[in-house]
Amino acid sequence: MKKSPILEEEAERELSDIFHEIRQVFRISGVNLNFRKWATYHKFFPVLWDAIRPIAETRLFEDSSDHIRALAAQLADRLPRLKITPSVFLGESQNFQIQAALQIYHYINPKLLVITSVVEYACHHPTLSPFQPHQPDHELIPRGVPRGMYPMEMIDDPPEDLTLRKTFRDIERTLGLTDINSDYRTLALWPEYLVAAWHRLKPIVKHPQYLEAIMVLREAAQHQASDLLPRLALSDHQIDLLGRSRNDFLETTSHFTHLLPPLMLNILLMSLDWRSSQELAVSPFPAEFQSPVIGPSS
Repeated sequence: MKKSPILEEEAERELSDIFHEIRQVFRISGVNLNFRKWATYHKFFPVLWDAIRPIAETRLFEDSSDHIRALAAQLADRLPRLKITPSVFLGESQNFQIQAALQIYHYINPKLLVITSVVEYACHHPTLSPFQPHQPDHELIPRGVPRGMYPMEMIDDPPEDLTLRKTFRDIERTLGLTDINSDYRTLALWPEYLVAAWHRLKPIVKHPQYLEAIMVLREAAQHQASDLLPRLALSDHQIDLLGRSRNDFLETTSHFTHLLPPLMLNILLMSLDWRSSQELAVSPFPAEFQSPVIGPSS
């Protein structure tokens, strides 16, 4: 039976605390779909978060995500332009808001791809020992939602608007989604824009160069994840907390490693209406420097 993602406003007690920490550590104004899906595995999710958190707050992780973002911008630049804005009338305020919304996902999606790739590998290759603390000799990045980041607001799914409902279902069918992503639900706040964007995106997602770009991003994320794996360890005993849901969890996680690369490209193709690929290669919310944590001397 398909598990529905847990909504942020429905999270209680420990889960509410974890969701708050996710926003702080990942430096994001909302909790993305992969975390809300993972949260349905109630016993395992707190253990998983304890393993993820020490990685996600490091400069190494931020740099790995920045690398994937820059590569995605380079790949998107080779694809046909959408040119949505000339076909949809947008006021100055709408232009600003849509660009700000796109920035949220342009920032977070590479981070989600890298961390999901790490989790996928760790679950397939559990350690003999329980979770090991992260290595102490690394730089941390400051916690907190970056100043100027747009709120991660989104419409309900299914939407009341019939045209949007049809658009959501078409996106799901075409991209093989089990749930509509936060990105599209946010962009649906401007219905005419999302409908026009999807109309222009749909033919491109079958383009050979687009499909090749997806594979390049997946492989690059796996490579970046390999540098982070020594900092994460999940034991067989911990993974056993999933019980009979183990295969279902692995399938869910694999699903996200497959859907995030095309999602990154789609957000980039929309963003290219306003910004150059060179601008988009740089993090919209670069992390400030923070002194490294140094372990005790031997």
